[in-house]
Amino acid sequence: MYTEPRVYVSDLAAYNSGVLHGCWIDVTQDLVDIQSEIQNLLKKSPVESAEEYAIHDYEGFGDCLVNEYSSILYVKELASFIGEHGEVAGSVLSYFGGTLSDAKMAMEEGYSGCYESLADFAEEITSQGVEVPESLAMYLDYERMGRDMELSGDIFTVQTAYNEVHVFWAN
Repeated sequence: MYTEPRVYVSDLAAYNSGVLHGCWIDVTQDLVDIQSEIQNLLKKSPVESAEEYAIHDYEGFGDCLVNEYSSILYVKELASFIGEHGEVAGSVLSYFGGTLSDAKMAMEEGYSGCYESLADFAEEITSQGVEVPESLAMYLDYERMGRDMELSGDIFTVQTAYNEVHVFWAN
């Protein structure tokens, strides 16, 4: 189930004093608004002169991991990317280890589409521009073709659900 990206920000001064003080913040809003919510959280701290915060939980980022000390700007960029491309973007980010530039390039230049299986993708690209005669069709193993394309590095895939395989051409 996909939800809008958000993070749970904790007041570290309170946390280190044994008090849980934090709030969920929608990171799809403007960066200034996110920073304002964090400052308001710190101002309302039960511990005097609270200055530091950490991300202690998150959701809506798919398979992508958000670090406790990730910058708010980076988290905002991740949320924008996921907002633009949907749940698959979190999986692509995870595939590239959170490297946003590589994930963006894959989505913009290498995305081939969503298929029920890798075999369906292999069948589609095989039949593009060529009509496979019925007498030969039974000799084609699309499952093996798809697997070989992935193993050879020609493509990579991310699976977001059962029967939901996103295929990307490797750059």
